[in-house]
Amino acid sequence: MRFRHIFSETGAGLRQNLTMTLAVIMTMWVSLSLFGAGLLANQQVDLMKGRWYDKIEISIFLCTTDVSGDNCDPGQDATDAQKQVIQQTLLSNPEVAADGVFFENKQQAYDEFQRAYAGSPIRDSLTVDQMQESFRVKLKNPEEYEGVVSSVQGLRGVQKVQDLRQYLDPFFNALNFVQWGTIVASGLLLVAAALQIGNTIRLAAFARRREIGIMRLVGASNLYITLPFLFEAVFSALIGAALACATLGAGVYFIVMQRAEPAIRSIPWIGWSQTGLAMLGVAIVGLVLAVVPTLVTTRKYLRV
Repeated sequence: MRFRHIFSETGAGLRQNLTMTLAVIMTMWVSLSLFGAGLLANQQVDLMKGRWYDKIEISIFLCTTDVSGDNCDPGQDATDAQKQVIQQTLLSNPEVAADGVFFENKQQAYDEFQRAYAGSPIRDSLTVDQMQESFRVKLKNPEEYEGVVSSVQGLRGVQKVQDLRQYLDPFFNALNFVQWGTIVASGLLLVAAALQIGNTIRLAAFARRREIGIMRLVGASNLYITLPFLFEAVFSALIGAALACATLGAGVYFIVMQRAEPAIRSIPWIGWSQTGLAMLGVAIVGLVLAVVPTLVTTRKYLRV
């Protein structure tokens, strides 16, 4: 009987504040969708880093007769003694992975060049003698590469040290900027949703102040008075979260799975498992946004 009255009061409150309820649902929908998009963007960046950072290696290009550099002897290739010093320096570096040093001679570099430019007019533009020898270095931790670069870039016979991170980092920085921008924007909207829920509860409490006074006189507990307002907020939050989850699912399916994934297969893309985690986060945040402002507001405004 008591729960029937609570649900009756909840339904009456939703009807009386229909426009405010719809406004809360719309705000929750947009803000939670942006929040979920930020979570998906974070997982997408982590997937791409996991795939590409594991493949990052440092390339130490050696001097040739046709390439000059501060550590090169003009018109000479790197000598065997210089190569040995470079190799020993790399092998003794603690940042280098076990069996992580590979030497590529001119013939191997030429064969790779031929494979990379098969069918291209420039395929026959270079000879074996014009290719650069190099050391390819795999790191234990791709995030820690400065020590390896600094240890070899001043050695004789080294023409250039190339780290793929210098090309990937700007890309990931741009992705991180978009990711955090989305999270900040959604955070502001979530704050707006929380304030709107609080205002809705405050107006509902004021409109029903007479009923609340009577309930106080007959000995109703704070929980009993608060539950209808809490159910109203939770109802709005669940509808908003459900719409946000549907938006995330549709976005992943139509944008990622149907368009991006078939077009760019070299990139690992988020799927339903990552989407499920984002939806779970959206649902949890939606419930927190409903419960916390309601409890704070009712504690302040239900004192009759």
